Amino acid sequence: MQASALRTAHKSRPAWLPALAAAVLATAAAAAPAQVSLTTVVELAQKNSVTVHLAQADVQKATAQLAQTRDAFIPSLTFGSGLPAFPEVGFTGSLPTIYGGTVQSLVFSMPQNQYIHAAKAGVQAAQLALKDAREQAALDASTAYIELDTVSRELEAAREQEQAAARLVEIEQQRAEAGVDPLSLLLQAQLTAAQLKLSRLHLETRAATLSKQLATLTGLPVGSITPDRASIPDIPAITGDRKPALTPGVESAQQLALSRERQVQGDKEHLWLLPEIGFGLIYNRNTTLLNDVESYFNPLKPFPANNLSSGFSIKVPIFDPGLHAKLRESTAEALRARVEAEQAQQQNDVQIAQLSASLRELDAQAEIASLKQQIAGEQLKSVQAQMELGNGAGNGPGAPPQLSPTAEQQARIDERQKYQDALDAGLVLSKARLNLLRALGHMQDWLDELHQKP
Repeated sequence: MQASALRTAHKSRPAWLPALAAAVLATAAAAAPAQVSLTTVVELAQKNSVTVHLAQADVQKATAQLAQTRDAFIPSLTFGSGLPAFPEVGFTGSLPTIYGGTVQSLVFSMPQNQYIHAAKAGVQAAQLALKDAREQAALDASTAYIELDTVSRELEAAREQEQAAARLVEIEQQRAEAGVDPLSLLLQAQLTAAQLKLSRLHLETRAATLSKQLATLTGLPVGSITPDRASIPDIPAITGDRKPALTPGVESAQQLALSRERQVQGDKEHLWLLPEIGFGLIYNRNTTLLNDVESYFNPLKPFPANNLSSGFSIKVPIFDPGLHAKLRESTAEALRARVEAEQAQQQNDVQIAQLSASLRELDAQAEIASLKQQIAGEQLKSVQAQMELGNGAGNGPGAPPQLSPTAEQQARIDERQKYQDALDAGLVLSKARLNLLRALGHMQDWLDELHQKP
């Protein structure tokens, strides 16, 4: 019996084990890091952005409001039906209608035309707000992507630093045991190694945070994005002297203010004693079922079953306190919208001025960091050459001492540190340039160039 059970288990195992293994491998492959271009990341971020989704809903709402204002001039048809439940007693004063239809529409209204213009401006404001939200999503994704690429390169340099530090500790350990160097130099080498480890841990934490941020922005699994440096287009060395264009956010605020002002104009025209003309048509199908309505009319003329009436209605507002109150409300909203539009423009101007001023400093800092890296690289080459060939001064009196083996490792550590400093300076400069592009209203130019990348 045990042998039979073992055979049964042996036969049943292949049925589920390969499927489970395939599922595990598929999950691991889905979560494995892979190179994803910046274009893909930006597109996913724009599709996944909550702000973009809200802006799209606002566009749909504004479009529906525009259609609603226009539809006032389109005839609407209403149909109704009803059957008497009990026989009527006496004269009820209403026609015994079994079913009927009504057609109504607005024919002429000056205020309604203003409301249509207000709705059109509202649609444009919503569309510009959507464009602004998409640009902000692209900016957030681009800066996070570029920073992750920079941090990844810094991590490679940090690991090379740790290798050099480990070799430095090993050399100092040997020299201290041989009595060549004091114990303090060994402790200093160990301190350097510990500091470099802390720096590497800080970079790893920073990379993990950026990976989580990109995963949130794009909807991809955490850690599945490896930056493709070739997909990042050059960020133009833009300055504040470039002629600014209206940003989508500022233009959206201006269109919203225009919409509110059109609304005010429409409310004002309601008070100008201008007539509002409407058209109406009514059809009723009357019945004598369960009523004696014919006894109240001329018996020589039967009660008509089909009844149709139509006409134009003219309405002139003479006195309506509600319209005055509505005008005060819309005027206050228009004033607020105009002030907010001016404030948005002022804030954008201040941001341009601040970014332009800081860019000059950041350019200089990036240049200094690059020169320091080049100097450190040349010093490393010089140290390596002296380690191989000597200093060329011999051993005579007054000749400089030969370099110790620790000098090469210290030069390697210093060169890698200067490399990281140059990367950091370049990252800060790139972020500032992207923000200035957006503030100047030229973010879309860079996005167009991004989408042209292979």
